[in-house]
Amino acid sequence: MTNIPRAGVIGNPIAHSLSPKLHGYWLNRYGLEGSYTALKVTEDALEKTLRELPSQGFIGANVTIPHKVNVMQFADQITDRATLIGAANTLIFKDDGRIFADNTDGYGFMANLRQGAPDWDPKAGPAAIFGAGGAARAIIVALADAGVPEIIISNRTRPKAEALRDDFGARISVIDWVQADKMLEEANTVINTTSLGMVGAQDFKVPLDKMRKDAVVTDIVYNPLKTPFLVAAEKLGCTTVDGLGMLLHQGVPGFERWFGQRPEVDEATRQAVLS
Repeated sequence: MTNIPRAGVIGNPIAHSLSPKLHGYWLNRYGLEGSYTALKVTEDALEKTLRELPSQGFIGANVTIPHKVNVMQFADQITDRATLIGAANTLIFKDDGRIFADNTDGYGFMANLRQGAPDWDPKAGPAAIFGAGGAARAIIVALADAGVPEIIISNRTRPKAEALRDDFGARISVIDWVQADKMLEEANTVINTTSLGMVGAQDFKVPLDKMRKDAVVTDIVYNPLKTPFLVAAEKLGCTTVDGLGMLLHQGVPGFERWFGQRPEVDEATRQAVLS
């Protein structure tokens, strides 16, 4: 009897995750044997769970809030980009029991941006980022790798933004939240990495009227799919890219490593996850 490979997503809370729907769709689409489940894991149980999963047939897992940082301490091998970002979202369990950790959030962000705005030129001007959390870190690394010349960050608590500048150096500049709209005048790329505008969260209230009409604007929030932030940018004539694609694309490298098939992110994938 062959062992059917298992993977899943670890988080708390986890019931809202779209990852099981995504990976389940891909397994079905490519006719692959395997399963992918949501695993609610508390912080106290994280290490015990990671040690036990391989014996239960798990070959890997995605990691979401609140475990992306803590999971690093239990990994035996960590990619350079996960080290740079300081968080991991994709784990591979090796046959010898070792845990390999990677971060594919920046890859997912960039693949989504290039798919949604094929004419986007990273070198054409600065990027403006709202927020300074874990997602912002992954996105900064991806933007810098793509050749964005300057990255301006504004966060509701300024010290968090300054910590990113300290970590990532001279290419980063920081602007106060009350003046955040000023960073839009020059920005070629504008990104919301905060939860503002998400269903159940506070509204995004920074005025966007200074945004360039040729800017590419993206939000990592995907519930709602068209956030007020994106609606406002669209009204100004900007090219907008919703946040769902980042979730879909960040799942590609893990799925390929676990199940041996590189999945495609297309309209059928989007509809399967949204249904």
